[in-house]
Amino acid sequence: MTTITIADRAGSFAENKDVARDIRVHGILPGLADGNSVTLNFQGVEATTQSFIHALLSDVLRKHGSLVLDRISFQSCNDTVKKLIEIVVGYMQESGATDGDGDSLAGSEA
Repeated sequence: MTTITIADRAGSFAENKDVARDIRVHGILPGLADGNSVTLNFQGVEATTQSFIHALLSDVLRKHGSLVLDRISFQSCNDTVKKLIEIVVGYMQESGATDGDGDSLAGSEA
């Protein structure tokens, strides 16, 4: 299992999309490629932006489909962070992300 502590890289206000990209490219995607689960620990993150969460997750969902969420856990999220994750995941599902086999998830339940 790969554990990534977001505050260590992004601080208490996670807003920098370049940092989110680096976490995705160098942490999340390699962890998933090895067949592992990935834990994103948001302890110490007081606030974030929707664009940060989008940069962190959207490409992962595009490449692996929403079934990848079974292998990603979100830890120590406050209500604001939880809501933004839900918004981004919901948006990606509505915008035509696939289930990993190329089948659209639009209209399916999360």
